[in-house]
Amino acid sequence: MKILFASAEVAPFAKVGGLADVAGSLPKALAARGHEVKVLLPRYGMIDADPRWRLTELVSNLRVRMNPLWEETASYAEMTLGGVTFGFIGTDRWYPPAVDSASLYQPGGDQHLFFSEAVLAVSRQTGWIPDVIHSNDWHTGFIPVLMREKYPANWSRTAAIFTIHNLAYQGEFGPEVLDHLALPGSLFTPDRCEAWGRVNFIKSGAVYADITSTVSPTYAREIQTPAYGCALDGLMRHLADHRRLEGILNGIDLATFNPAEDPAIPAAFSRDDLNGKATCRAELLKELGLPLIEGAPLMGVVSRVSSQKGMDLMLAAIDAFPDVPVQFVVQGLGEPDLAAGFRAAAHRHPNHIAFVERFDADLAQRIYAGCDLFLMPSSFEPCGLGQMIAMRYGTLPIVRATGGLADTVTEGQDGFVFSDRNPGAMLGAILRAVHLYRRPAEFARIRANAMARDFGWKQSAAEYELMYTDAVARRTRFNPPVPVGAFAGSAT
Repeated sequence: MKILFASAEVAPFAKVGGLADVAGSLPKALAARGHEVKVLLPRYGMIDADPRWRLTELVSNLRVRMNPLWEETASYAEMTLGGVTFGFIGTDRWYPPAVDSASLYQPGGDQHLFFSEAVLAVSRQTGWIPDVIHSNDWHTGFIPVLMREKYPANWSRTAAIFTIHNLAYQGEFGPEVLDHLALPGSLFTPDRCEAWGRVNFIKSGAVYADITSTVSPTYAREIQTPAYGCALDGLMRHLADHRRLEGILNGIDLATFNPAEDPAIPAAFSRDDLNGKATCRAELLKELGLPLIEGAPLMGVVSRVSSQKGMDLMLAAIDAFPDVPVQFVVQGLGEPDLAAGFRAAAHRHPNHIAFVERFDADLAQRIYAGCDLFLMPSSFEPCGLGQMIAMRYGTLPIVRATGGLADTVTEGQDGFVFSDRNPGAMLGAILRAVHLYRRPAEFARIRANAMARDFGWKQSAAEYELMYTDAVARRTRFNPPVPVGAFAGSAT
């Protein structure tokens, strides 16, 4: 199949979170299965400034017609990496030269409306018409809407797939969004693009896509409930009832996350030869300014500093960590109040706690490689990649049983799991991990199990292939109208 993948961030070109990792690695796995894959992303200034990337200019005056009174001129360039063609849509209006990862997304929705319109314009103007257009997260939610409402003749045979990477971020704006794209006001209804008085990008994508997917089987079930559905659980149940909702577990790029060949860590190691891991641990302690404390495992966190990631639970229990004992490092940026709490805890316990308040991809690798334990007590977690990377580096995860964490970690086999969202339950799991750490033979056995887990994309890419085939077959054989129903909000 010809598969067009659209994402607002794609590793290694531009990354804010896990979406970029998926958008960079899943297409490579699909290409390895014999498909022709093209990934489109914005041409952020940081990409042109990076000497690693050599783009081939294809279109210097790409015409992107938003509505009769608004037309943008953009550029389009490509390069090939890992068997995948990556296409870059440029405009100084939203992707100026100074943009970096810390400010990737500018305020407002117009940059995402432009990108959605431009993705389809590139395909039409270059003559590359795919069998599947796979849009990702709310930033690209209007691509399926445009395919079915604005350009139905162009895309009637192309299947639309929409993946929700995190339902909590939906993209909610006023009804003028429809005017910006020359779409009729009649779409501002509960069975189309409106939710709770706003145009909702993620709802729009899910309504108009042939199939909506999300990034783990458990999360696909969770978002059908009021507790996790973020006021769209009615829609999610509707999609599930019509076989239009699937949960496919994310994977990781095994070539990128490989402790035997990772240039960012001080010593290489593998499941069969762990000597280098002890070096990574010792060097990480030195880098963090933490002393060696015999019998105390080193526990790491690489994450956004947010309540969603369970940082509030960590702070509630953090003063008990020196008594466990456990040494603890947190790396990340996020909510100011939580960050202040970690700074204060590091000041109170300088021998046990380190807080690195910055985004540093290489340090993240050293934390994965140098720690004994990895803490992810998320309040919800659509999939999570950290626990997979940690296991790859022989660092045992401690997770709350939600979303993809529940799908990937098993208590006593490759990590530690707790269910109740409270500091006591989390601390209990940490104590179990520390108890096992003091029994080296058993800890080594579980570490070996964790490192043996295969979280590559091979299986998940096969599942995506089946989903694409299903969606193409539905559209090719039946060319169905968009099946919608009464699902305004969470109550219906």
